[in-house]
Parts: sequence; structure tokens; C-alpha cells
Amino acid sequence: MTTDAPDRVDFDLTGKRVWVAGHNGMVGSAILRRLASENCTVITAGRDDVDLRNQAQVHDWMSEAKPDAVFLAAAKVGGILANDTQPAEFLHDNLAIQTNVIHSAHNLGVQKLLFLGSTCIYPRLAPQPMPEDALLTGPLEPTNEWYAIAKIAGLKLCQAYMRQYGDNFISAMPTNLYGPGDNYSPDGSHVLPAIVRKIHKAKIDNDPAVPIWGTGTPRREFLHVDDLADALVFLMREYSGEVALNVGVGSDISIKELSQMVADVIGWSGEFEYDTSKPDGTPRKLVDVSRLSALGWAAKTSLKDGLKRTYQDYLAALDSGALRL
Repeated sequence: MTTDAPDRVDFDLTGKRVWVAGHNGMVGSAILRRLASENCTVITAGRDDVDLRNQAQVHDWMSEAKPDAVFLAAAKVGGILANDTQPAEFLHDNLAIQTNVIHSAHNLGVQKLLFLGSTCIYPRLAPQPMPEDALLTGPLEPTNEWYAIAKIAGLKLCQAYMRQYGDNFISAMPTNLYGPGDNYSPDGSHVLPAIVRKIHKAKIDNDPAVPIWGTGTPRREFLHVDDLADALVFLMREYSGEVALNVGVGSDISIKELSQMVADVIGWSGEFEYDTSKPDGTPRKLVDVSRLSALGWAAKTSLKDGLKRTYQDYLAALDSGALRL
């Protein structure tokens, strides 16, 4: 377990112009909610305002918007199926988005930037819990390597600008996320929202069984997205360094146990059918959060409480027509 504590810094957000790139996404929306209690000016840009894959558009927009700080949460994301069927888009779009924003932030003198990576950057068989220094010590998980390679490039770019130019560009590696604004698409969702959708549908349709990808044995860690947003604001204010810090809860659960917990929350009592022809992905993903803990931050939302809130958010989205079953 990593025990060395990163150095604390003091970056006051008061009066700052803060750009949340990717504000319509799950993470970006959570950052907006969290920044509402900070005395700063939040700025956003939709796809109609700027295509983040276009360097000239990004530079021109940032020149006019003049952000002092940037949360770089914009990315093309998805689950195993999406990664497997769209490798070019996952690699190209993410490389373009992060390179354009980070390079323009350097050129325009942005005071601080926080880049959002992912714990899928770590080797498939990394030691558990995964410490930050496990990066680039082994082969990646094949089912998400395109996304992982792009994210590794992004955090290395932040390190490079910090090392060569002294730019205050940091990175955070969140574990598996869930909560409001999640993607419940049958073709693009991650494991937890996929299970919520399947079990809710089974309850509505009175289905006696729900199919689950893989064996159910992989273990995953789940962080509520509002906890992540709190951690990111904390890091923006308190941390500066080349190490891309893990953000997680420090405990994990098997997919089989998760499925049962979701079923209990939803109130469905059928059987699970595990489709072992489908890939499991990485056997285990648990991050070492000791560096972040040493700085003084810890997650507050238990998985059971977070699932209850998430299911209520899901029902509200269905009722409003924002989602379809």
C-alpha cells in the first residue's frame, strides 16, 4: 500500500473562471452540482459552441472564454461492447479532445487544469489494490485498451507540460462510477447501469430470470459520481504533482453480489443467468487510495445508499421521458 503523502497546495477557486469541459456528461454534471457551492464563475460550452476534436475551434473558444481553471471531463466513454466495436473512435476522439484542450490551456496560460483519466489505464493483472505506480508495468485489459491508451496519453501529456513548462496540470484516476446522468443504453452502458436497467425491466415484465454478462466473479469498486465531484474539487484546491491520483472508495464487490444488491433495492426476486460466452473483463479492479486519503479526502456514500438514490434517479428519468425502458 502506498503511504507517501503528496504535497498539499492552496489553489483558491474564489473569483476564478472555471470551465467544466464535458458538462453535459455524468461526471461533468456532478462537477457543476459541486461547484454551485463554490464562489467561482462556472463556464461551459456545448457541442454547438465548440467541437473539442478541432484544435482551432478549441483555441478560439478558450481565447474568448478565458478560463482560469479547467476540469477536463469531456471524453468518449462506453462499456465493453462499445469499446470493442468502436476502437477507432475511442482512440481518435479521446486523443483529439484531450490534446486540444491541454495544449490550448498551456498556450493561453490557464492557471490549473485537472484531467480525468480512468483506472482502466492499469495493467489487466495489476496488483490489488492498484497503486499509482502500477501504470505501464504490464499488458492492458484487451476489452478497453483503446480507451485506456488514450487516457494514458492524456495523463502523460499533463505530466509532460508540468515537467517541461511548469504548468499546473494534474490528473485523477476515478474507479467505476455510478449515479445520476449515467448511460443506461443496452449497447453502451457500463455494468452497474446495465444491471439496474435489466432488473427493473424484469420487475415490470414479471420475468423470472435476468441475463448477466460473464461469470459474475469479477470484482469491481463503485464510486458515486457526486463523491467523485467532491474529490475533484478537493484536488483542484489541494493537490499539485505529476502523479495521477487514484479516486475510489477502497473496497470492492463481485458482480454476482452487486446484482443481488441491485435486485434487493429494486424489489425483484428472480434468478440470474450468467452468460459465460461473454467476456468478464479485468478479473479485479480495486484502487489503492492511500495517497488521496493522506491528503485528507474520503468517499462518503455507501454503495447501498448510493444504489437507492441511483434507482430513484433512474425512475425519475423514466417518468420524465428522459430515458426509455
